[in-house]
Amino acid sequence: MARFIIRRIGLSILVLMGVLVIMFAVMRAAPVDPVTQYAGIRATEEQRAEVRTLLGLDKPVVVQMGVYIKNFFTGDWGASLMTKRPVIDDIADTLPYTLDLIILSVILTLLIGIPLGVISAVRKDRWPDHASRVLAVGLISIPAFWLALALQYVFSGKLGILPLSGAHATEIALGDPITKITGFPLIDSLITGNLSAFGDYVAHLVLPVASMTGIGLAGAQRITRSTMVETLTEEYIVAKRSYGLPERRVQYRHGLKNSIGPVITSTAVFAASMIVTTFLIESIFSWPGMGSYVATGVAQLDYPVIMGVTLVSAVGFLVLNTLADILLAVIDPRVRLG
Repeated sequence: MARFIIRRIGLSILVLMGVLVIMFAVMRAAPVDPVTQYAGIRATEEQRAEVRTLLGLDKPVVVQMGVYIKNFFTGDWGASLMTKRPVIDDIADTLPYTLDLIILSVILTLLIGIPLGVISAVRKDRWPDHASRVLAVGLISIPAFWLALALQYVFSGKLGILPLSGAHATEIALGDPITKITGFPLIDSLITGNLSAFGDYVAHLVLPVASMTGIGLAGAQRITRSTMVETLTEEYIVAKRSYGLPERRVQYRHGLKNSIGPVITSTAVFAASMIVTTFLIESIFSWPGMGSYVATGVAQLDYPVIMGVTLVSAVGFLVLNTLADILLAVIDPRVRLG
């Protein structure tokens, strides 16, 4: 098992190195002058030369790439060309908001999608199966932005029971703000006993989390159903039924347990894809996460910001897939032999 884990981690590091090199090459080829972005269009030649030295652009490209890779692993991701703040500090401020959306959406997707898939499988070709499949097909057919806008229109515009956008109400942000401890508003508001800010933040979370959960729910239901339907027809399942074991025990203890592998893998892929989907949802709901941050960076051609957020997304994708591989190997030892 230890060799399997080391092999998977080593492979992830190699992939990350490849992403670093590709991103550096792409951004260096982009039609943007970082010196002008940093110093301004009215900077003198002397000021431009100082900025070029400050940004390390006076060195050969190969040296610049080596320095960038080294700095990435040491936490120096450069400074935003527009704000002049370290990119890693900006990401540290915005990442918790993005993680709140992703983590809550994945948890809800699993808590709702897997039971729906199981019910659909054990009630195959009956009305619970048909209802579950119609729901899944309906959700998977709806574009993410349309679902988000529809939820805004109904629950904020028409019913007025949930906030339209943002993460904090103005009166909370100004009169009773959350004291920053961990950077995660949910945790910090609970630690400090700021229940009014906690309730306000939860209310702002509902619509964006519901939008993202709706997107992933269909996939979790469909994969759980298909894998479990196939598993329940296997010979060893038929044999266990012939032994007189209770049907519920056969379905859940043996059928679901042996169907969970593809669900884990697909959940890791779904969670990683949520990093990109979150950026769109954040733009619609004016959510102060990495999506809004990188959108501003793209509009301003702020390449340190674009590279920083892209690499954080790549790291998140690799970490999730590595954890999924390890968890799958724990459940099914045959995976370690692959």
